[in-house]
Amino acid sequence: MIRALLFLLASIISFDALAHHILGRPSYSLGDDSNTPPSMQVETQIGDFYVTYMVFPAFPQPGKQGRVNLYATRRDSGKTYDGQVTFTIRDDKWFGSHQEALGTQNIDDGVYRQGFLVKKAGKYLIQARFHSNGEPYTIDFPLRIGQVSSIGPIGIAAIVIFSVLLIVNIIQRKRLLRGKIQSAGRESN
Repeated sequence: MIRALLFLLASIISFDALAHHILGRPSYSLGDDSNTPPSMQVETQIGDFYVTYMVFPAFPQPGKQGRVNLYATRRDSGKTYDGQVTFTIRDDKWFGSHQEALGTQNIDDGVYRQGFLVKKAGKYLIQARFHSNGEPYTIDFPLRIGQVSSIGPIGIAAIVIFSVLLIVNIIQRKRLLRGKIQSAGRESN
């Protein structure tokens, strides 16, 4: 009976040790962003392709390296696109026309990977372009770097207009009230 209890106790202890090694992931196999989710993952259809793109790390910061992963497969056959993809970046502003080339990438294990480094916080658009069977394909996707003010130029203009209207309304009410008081004073005399 004692042997059976000792055997059961020893097997439980050894099972815990083995389970730790099976279920755990050793830290030396982790990369800089392998254990963080992407900040964005979008799946879309464009022409003859299904496209998925992801942005790493989860919260891109100014002055720190980031990466875009792009997957493109044909809708009809499911085959991965095997050409080159060109990546560019620009400010996401109404009149922001300055575009900067990030690079042209070949496929690497079914993925197009493009690194980026943005120095200023803000909202940007990354564009991926490729050609297949003589047709151009362009995918634009937004990228937010760092903390960005939630009030843009339209919000600021709306606040200014609202403030001017409020001030004019207050001034008009004071004039109207002053006129009523003066006319009531004249009537009582």
